[in-house]
Amino acid sequence: MLIVKKFGGSSVRDKERIMNVARRCEKDYRAGNRVVVVLSAMGDTTDDLIAKAHDINPNAPKREMDMLLSIGEQESVALMAMALNSLGVPAISLNAFQVGMHTTSAYSAARFKRVDTDRLVHELDAGKVVIVTGFQGVNKYDDVTTLGRGGSDTTAVALAATLHADKCEIFTDVDGVYTADPRIVKNARKLKEISYDEMLEMATLGAQVLHNRSVEMAKKYGVTLVVRSSLNESEGTLVREVNNVEKMLVSGVACDKNAARIALIGVKNEPGVAFKIFDELSRKNINVDMILQSVGRDDTKDISFTVDQEEAKNAVEVLKENRERLTIQKIEDEVNVAKLSVVGAGMQSNSGVATKMFEALYDVGVNIRMISTSEIRITVLIDLEDTDRAMRAVHDKFLPDED
Repeated sequence: MLIVKKFGGSSVRDKERIMNVARRCEKDYRAGNRVVVVLSAMGDTTDDLIAKAHDINPNAPKREMDMLLSIGEQESVALMAMALNSLGVPAISLNAFQVGMHTTSAYSAARFKRVDTDRLVHELDAGKVVIVTGFQGVNKYDDVTTLGRGGSDTTAVALAATLHADKCEIFTDVDGVYTADPRIVKNARKLKEISYDEMLEMATLGAQVLHNRSVEMAKKYGVTLVVRSSLNESEGTLVREVNNVEKMLVSGVACDKNAARIALIGVKNEPGVAFKIFDELSRKNINVDMILQSVGRDDTKDISFTVDQEEAKNAVEVLKENRERLTIQKIEDEVNVAKLSVVGAGMQSNSGVATKMFEALYDVGVNIRMISTSEIRITVLIDLEDTDRAMRAVHDKFLPDED
């Protein structure tokens, strides 16, 4: 059996955790499996490197940031190879260049184009555990690129898909996917399984268990994921194509506190204006989520939308530079907002879900700023200070304590 195992930064943050991971990998290896391990940087290494870069140059080029941030994963894989060797397990560490993890050239937000297998298969055939740097790749210029936060998940899925692995395990510091963040909602419960679509929505909407791009790739290539804890032996949560006859109405409640709202006031009310605005943002690789357009008045309209907080400043600058051409009278932005969502494939065949969610928010006095829906998701924009109590109220409405 070929197994791909990915461990996050908290799972390898110190010597004790590294040896714990090494022993888990040794167990699979001794059982006769071929093992590929993908690692993130140790603990807060990436945050520390970012802080050092900002101290020297707050506007450092993205290419140089990728060169710097790739250090963290190389440290992790080398130490893990040493740990396995100390246990008598033959192991080798490889970075993205050595494997051939080819990506686009979008520094800090690269996407995989293809993964070479020759080196990987050669080392596996030699009886070694292969340990690969997560989060990074190499572009057509042979420059190091990074995939953005959570990119190690995507690395693991890409390797599992390319190698046709039998299993892809994602190890974190929680023991599966929960109906809500258990740190906020004390009665949240672990799911035995969840569909790709539901997991993708929850990952996109702030559930920090899996990177959304990794779920997209897993669905595309049919890679079954297992989300497990690196600290215990519990079974975890399966992420796969689920076709239960009776689906739960709501599988989970997710919250994204990394949101910003931008409002464009007094935009000319004519065809093509919205296209020009969002085309300008798209060409700057700024992703837009919730969009609300007001009814036109006096030949103008207002358009509001949300972006990630780290993209807000860039988005506002782009819009200001093109303000006259885009016919924008006024630009407002705020970061003290959050997106709260209910997710569930069962919502497709049940009416009244939105009403139930709005009732829960009304009961605790939370005001709704914007609303967005899909077949399996309802998302509202609320004030940041209301987030935790709103999340608990909505979870209790849909997923009360079991008797």
